[in-house]
Amino acid sequence: MPLEIKELHIRVTVNQPQAGGDAPPASDTSAQDDDKDGVIRQCIEQVVDMINAKNER
Repeated sequence: MPLEIKELHIRVTVNQPQAGGDAPPASDTSAQDDDKDGVIRQCIEQVVDMINAKNER
C-alpha cells in the first residue's frame, strides 16, 4: 500500500547567535563576506541564465 504525504513541515535555523559574544572575530567576518559575495555572484549568474533561456524560446 503506497504512503501519501499530504503535509510536510520543515524548520531550519541558520546562523545561530554565538553565546560567547555579539560580534564575530575580524578574520571570520572577512571570510563570511567572501562567502556571501560568492553566493550572490552565483545567484546573479543563474538568474541571467534563466532570463536568457526564456528569451531564446
